[in-house]
Amino acid sequence: MTKAFIFDLDGVIVDTAKFHFLAWKNLAESLDISFTEKENEQLKGVSRVQSLQKILNWGNKSISEERFNQLMAEKNEEYLSYVDQMSEKDILPGVMETLRYLKNNNHLIALGSASKNARLILKKVGLESFFEEIIDGNEVSKAKPDPEVFLKGCQGLNVEPQQAIVFEDSQAGIEAANVAHMTSVGIGDGQILQAADFNYNNFTEIDEQTIHALMNFNK
Repeated sequence: MTKAFIFDLDGVIVDTAKFHFLAWKNLAESLDISFTEKENEQLKGVSRVQSLQKILNWGNKSISEERFNQLMAEKNEEYLSYVDQMSEKDILPGVMETLRYLKNNNHLIALGSASKNARLILKKVGLESFFEEIIDGNEVSKAKPDPEVFLKGCQGLNVEPQQAIVFEDSQAGIEAANVAHMTSVGIGDGQILQAADFNYNNFTEIDEQTIHALMNFNK
């Protein structure tokens, strides 16, 4: 059976999670709302609109729609100033080797990310050509844990969800993959990503044997 590999972007392929953290932290503090790594963890894989709403809820704040949109734009502008400086050095350890192995062995590869800047980031770090299908925040209406982004990736690759192997660093992303009956692979802290079918600290722990084990796994 053909298998498809779907990658999240932030915190999986590239280390843009730190850029999001800095931008959200600055925004939250401008509203006198405390923001730490703990809160940031809850924003991983979540859309920009929902992220700002969560921050406002934590601070028990209410703002106008105009101010809401302004803050989102400012956050994105700050984030993009970091993205603009990205290069191959921002690709996380082991990712390039994994992508090359999958590509050289003719496996289907897609990106499934909530980021509206996904294509720009892939271009900046030189990875765009590895993906047959790129589904980003511009093409979905439902944020993870809804599986829409991964299901669209499967449609684009012409495979059934059960044939997909998803690499994710967020609880919302793992939940989305599980809901769609895809094989979920957590990249990061196993205590946080307990619901994943498999868990690895990073891609340096994923070799050829690991990939075959993922491909042979059935839920």
